[in-house]
Amino acid sequence: MPRAGSGRRGRVRWWRLRRNPLRRRSYLVEAWLLFATGLLALGGAIAAGVLTAHAVQRDLDGVRAGRHQVPAVVTQGVRPAPAVDGMDGGGVWAHVRYTAADGTTRTGLARVDSARSRTGSTTAVWLDARGNLVREPATAGEAEFQGAVTGAVAAVAAGAAVIMISWCARARMDRRRQEQWDMEWALIDPRWGRRTG
Repeated sequence: MPRAGSGRRGRVRWWRLRRNPLRRRSYLVEAWLLFATGLLALGGAIAAGVLTAHAVQRDLDGVRAGRHQVPAVVTQGVRPAPAVDGMDGGGVWAHVRYTAADGTTRTGLARVDSARSRTGSTTAVWLDARGNLVREPATAGEAEFQGAVTGAVAAVAAGAAVIMISWCARARMDRRRQEQWDMEWALIDPRWGRRTG
């Protein structure tokens, strides 16, 4: 509380919980709603972030475990891969021939290192469990980073959702309180014998 004569108006903490003949039940409900919002926003954000990060990392680890690298031979012309922001990463698209896990020889289009892109050169390609050409999987470090970023986004979204729901509930309570005040004022105002506003 501010000192007398300081000229500043201070905020009274926990005013919704203090006993007061003017306190309405809705103030107490709102106080508990604010308390529950804080707990749920924090707990929900942590839980959503951790669970999402683990799920993404587990999924990427599973993808990595289901893919394996095999040697391949470049069989046909090479076309440059589309560049992103002026960076091509040194990769080009080429037709390759490789041997799948079942022993069959297959061909397909794969992204290869531009240094090994000449016809007849040997390169490495990634296959899934069925022997189809796939992209190189994320490394363990990349999986951890993607999990952390996705978990952080999920945490912020979960916390924001709880706060938004609480804000909507409090706005509805404020409207209800205003309607109650209007009804009570309509009953009390005629007793004063004059109208205001």
